[in-house]
Amino acid sequence: MLIVDQALAKRAAENNYIQVAVVGAGEMGKGIINQLHRYSPGIRVAVLYNRTLQTALDAFAVAGIEEHRVVETVAELEAAIKDGIPAITQNIDLIYQTGPLDVLIEATGTIKFAMEMIMRAIEEGKHVLSFNAELDGTLGPLIAHKARQAGVKYTVAEGDQPGCTLNLYREVKMRGFEPLVAINIKGMLDQYRTPATQEAFAASWGMNPVMATAFADGTKVNLEQAVIANAIGFRVNKRGMNGFTEKGKHMDELTHLYDVEDLQANGGIVDFIIGGKPGPGVCIYATAKDPFTEKYLKYGKLGEGPLYSFYIPYHLLFFEIGSSVARLVDFDDMIVTAAGEPKVEVVTLAKSDLEAGTQLDGIGGFYVYGECENYDTARQENLLPVGLTAEAKLIKDIAKDAVITFDDVEFEDDYLLKFYEEQRALFAKSELV
Repeated sequence: MLIVDQALAKRAAENNYIQVAVVGAGEMGKGIINQLHRYSPGIRVAVLYNRTLQTALDAFAVAGIEEHRVVETVAELEAAIKDGIPAITQNIDLIYQTGPLDVLIEATGTIKFAMEMIMRAIEEGKHVLSFNAELDGTLGPLIAHKARQAGVKYTVAEGDQPGCTLNLYREVKMRGFEPLVAINIKGMLDQYRTPATQEAFAASWGMNPVMATAFADGTKVNLEQAVIANAIGFRVNKRGMNGFTEKGKHMDELTHLYDVEDLQANGGIVDFIIGGKPGPGVCIYATAKDPFTEKYLKYGKLGEGPLYSFYIPYHLLFFEIGSSVARLVDFDDMIVTAAGEPKVEVVTLAKSDLEAGTQLDGIGGFYVYGECENYDTARQENLLPVGLTAEAKLIKDIAKDAVITFDDVEFEDDYLLKFYEEQRALFAKSELV
């Protein structure tokens, strides 16, 4: 986004910084703060919220922020912002109540807490940039609807696969092609991984084992692809996507895996390919619209068609946060936002035989994994979204790999369930903005 670097440089030269609040000081939060403070002219980390003070202090230390203030009141926070000194707070209410904050960055990786935070931010007129595919893949269409009604900007950020894919999708479409497959190039998949199997790997990277499990068992990639589908109107052509295993093969060689007529009948699909090269990146397969274009695609050695391969061989995690902030604040550019009614949901399957009475432990846990399903099918079959499972207890025995429905569970806490029911009712009535 070359126009963004010039806009941020202009802000820095004019001492007119975008003031950012970061919520969450885990590994992603640390990366965001480091990137903004060290490498993002024109943007300032105004305040970091974290429940544990030492974790927040550690995040500032990683970023080389030596001068900071721990604040407990709105007046103290606003004074720190005025003085250009980054602040830390353990009172999230300050972020909602403080005027000179341009955007909140949600980096907790939670679902319930993140939903509480985003709903409050929207109510208070604060713009939100999210790194939370887990939440957006569950309730993103409702959040986007509420934000639009409130006149607030909300989007998932660049960095993870959804933002990277949408950037590529938009470029391919802008060049006159018809995107038909949005692909995540994934390294491995084992639906039965658990926090126990992932503990050592997680520790080696300073990562939460639950997060590592969600990556390995496929739930994360399914959530990310659902986020993409809901933003651009794509579907899946089978539950769980195709998930072709093509180790060592270049994405340019794999267009034959798809039938153009089937893709067009679905309006485009999301998918993932295991072991494709270059990885770990994202890919768009698209068709050309006229013979002249096809001629010069062939001349440029982009293939024989009818599908052509466009890819990015990496995703940049928190390194793209500066451009995400600027695009949202200065250019009103929603990077990844559900366009309207849901197209794809991530439904819940059992990792093992489960007995009635089992309290499910959510995304990245011991009991369940998630797979994409078309929204209309998921609702017709009353399937349980994986994003709600941390609050659900089984009331029936469930066999390994069986899909879990709402009829199979009861809820200990209905906070998220109420929002899900609101989302379902909203789009059943087609009350769209």
